[in-house]
This record gives sequence, structure tokens and C-alpha cells, in this order.
Amino acid sequence: MLTFLKLGGSLITDKNIPRTPRPEVLARLMDEIAAARQARPGQGLVLGHGSGSFGHVEARKYGTRQGVRTAEQWRGLAEVQAAAGELNRLVVDAARAAGLPVLNLPPSASTVCRDGVIQTMAVEPLAAALEHELVPLVFGDVALDEARGGTIVSTEDVFRYLALRLRPERILLAGIEPGVLTRWPGGDVIPVVTTSTVLTGVSGSRSADVTGGMASKVSEMLALTQAVAGVRVRIFSGEAPGVVRAALLGEAQPGTAIGPTGA
Repeated sequence: MLTFLKLGGSLITDKNIPRTPRPEVLARLMDEIAAARQARPGQGLVLGHGSGSFGHVEARKYGTRQGVRTAEQWRGLAEVQAAAGELNRLVVDAARAAGLPVLNLPPSASTVCRDGVIQTMAVEPLAAALEHELVPLVFGDVALDEARGGTIVSTEDVFRYLALRLRPERILLAGIEPGVLTRWPGGDVIPVVTTSTVLTGVSGSRSADVTGGMASKVSEMLALTQAVAGVRVRIFSGEAPGVVRAALLGEAQPGTAIGPTGA
């Protein structure tokens, strides 16, 4: 079985304070992932993470998602990459401390977009890592863009591109919210979202999030489930200890299932 797991920026950072990680949470999550792999060896895992408070502030300042054309915006592209890379280093270090054999694969090194949509990305290194039982690590990052000059690709963008080629059985998105809510804040968790579900209360992020927050995640994942037959997608909270481990082992079905007819 191949699983894609994203650790959301809202989960591993404090999105309200620039460049503020949550090291204890990050360490716990990596321990849970390592424990799940030890319990069920041989299962493939692609790990991704959001940028949280390490990339979205700079990206909003320079408008990087919308395009990179001026000298200032090109310098901004480098600033966004540096900020995202700072958190990525913390994630790599936490993974290795937990004994996870991660192979870091920054999307900016190989991704080319056209008008915000990934056209090409090097999949071969990632596939080789999986073949040798390593854990490929990707994240939200900057990318060159044939129409915009430059842009930002979210972890969900990367997962969608990879899913079309690697055909995972599951995609797990662990954030701080318990799932897709009927309204934010304080709404109830919607157990299943399909293409026929009417979502009136789903909005973006509570903090700076240039990739669209929850509304964008739901849209991206619905499109993915229509493009990749049989993939199961789930959005849930990784805030409570043990939930990510249980989700990886199939022992828990938290949050919201996403799919054309439910997952």
C-alpha cells in the first residue's frame, strides 16, 4: 500500500506568529509515523508538509502565487524559498531524530508550472526512494512558471501531480481542524464530502495562507479523487496524540472523507 501523508502548516507551526514552529508537536508526529512504519513494514509512504508561518507571510508580501515579473518579485521568490526551506530543515531533522529515512526532494529544484498548474516534476528520484524503502519528503515551495515567471505550488498541488503517476491508495491530510466544518469557527465536522455536497460555510485559512486554506484543499482533493480511481482521501486533525499513527495503520477513521461518492 502506498500512502501520501501531509502534516499541515497549521499543525506543525503557529500560523499566527511568523517563523514559529511547534517542535514538540513535530517530534511527536514523527515518532508516530516511525511507530506506524515499524508496526507495518514495507508499506510505502510519501511525506509532505505545509509551510505554515514560514512561507505564507513572505509569499503574500511579494504576491508570489500570482506571478513573478519584476526584479523585486524575483528577489521575493528567493525569500519565499528560503523561508519554506527553513521549516523544511526542521522537519527533516525531526524525522531523522525519530529514525525515519527521509529523502528530501524540494519541488523548486525540478518543477515547472504553466499558469499555476504543474506541468513537469522529477518523479524518478521519488520513485527510486520508495523502491528502496526510504520516505520521500516534499513540501509547499516556489516553482518556475512558463506563464507567470514564478509561482507557488502547495503540497496538495504536488500530491495531485504525483498521485496521477504513483497511484496511492490513501491520501491523509493532517491539520489542526478536526475535518471539514459546516462553518468556521465552531461548526460540526462533515463526515463525507462528495462532488454533490453543498459547502456554504467552508472558507480559507484563519491566518495568512496564499494557497487558499481549507476551501482550496477540498477542491483540490475532490478533483484528485475524480482523476485517480479508488484513492481514499481524508482530512483530519493530528493535534491529539496517537491519531496520525492510528490513521496510518487504518485503526481510526477521523475527520472528513473526500471522494466522488465518499471514501
